[in-house]
Amino acid sequence: MAHGKNSPSDLETAVCGIVREPVAFWQFRRAAGAPDAGRVRSIRGIERLSFTTGDGRVLGGYRLHAADPRGYLLVAQGNAMLADQIMGALAFFRDLGLDVYVYDYRGYGLSEGKSRLKAIVSDYREIVAALNAKGYARRYLYGMSMGGVVLANAAGAGGDYDALVVDSSPSRISRLGCPEDYDPVRKLPRDGSKLMLIVGLRDRIVMPWEIEELARLIGQRGGFVLKSPEFAHPLQDIDPAVRRRRFQAVADFLAR
Repeated sequence: MAHGKNSPSDLETAVCGIVREPVAFWQFRRAAGAPDAGRVRSIRGIERLSFTTGDGRVLGGYRLHAADPRGYLLVAQGNAMLADQIMGALAFFRDLGLDVYVYDYRGYGLSEGKSRLKAIVSDYREIVAALNAKGYARRYLYGMSMGGVVLANAAGAGGDYDALVVDSSPSRISRLGCPEDYDPVRKLPRDGSKLMLIVGLRDRIVMPWEIEELARLIGQRGGFVLKSPEFAHPLQDIDPAVRRRRFQAVADFLAR
């Protein structure tokens, strides 16, 4: 049964500490700021979206529509970002023939509900299932920072996708007080050939040592690990040419 707009959701219970998790998400939402449609007004092929979750929350986001899409790319952003802040950069993938989908996390920007890890993972599990039902020929997932944690959990070890790119995400979040079951290293498939991991050696948000366990396991399971001395945290590369090289590396992996 769907919940009403203001009714409590079992998904919106904290799993990373009853104080720690709400406070952390409040800080991230504050850093993300307010949505601004003006940021996307001039972007070609953009469409405002809404998605209603199983517990009745309405999530807001955007799609960049390719002229003749060969697949979809679902992007899960960092935990201090809004969809409208990154759509312009992601036009790179639209121009390669992909429909690009980005939603504000639950409780952020255009999206209803309380921001909780359990709920956000559930939201993306539902979004992936809905996109897969649309009949796209190729199904791609790209998680940046916290987004990589979300998509690794949402897809799980048996995820129904053609490629998953995890960009600068920590190996474990249990050190932050979350259950070990949410650690990305526990969500990897035995066959990692559909996985790509990016490690930016200039990253000072998620340090390279925090990603090393994930890098080792993905490499052992046949995935592709890119460690770049010029990459910082996703979308924080100062030089636009470096960001383009990062996105091109992602595109090359998706097109393999």
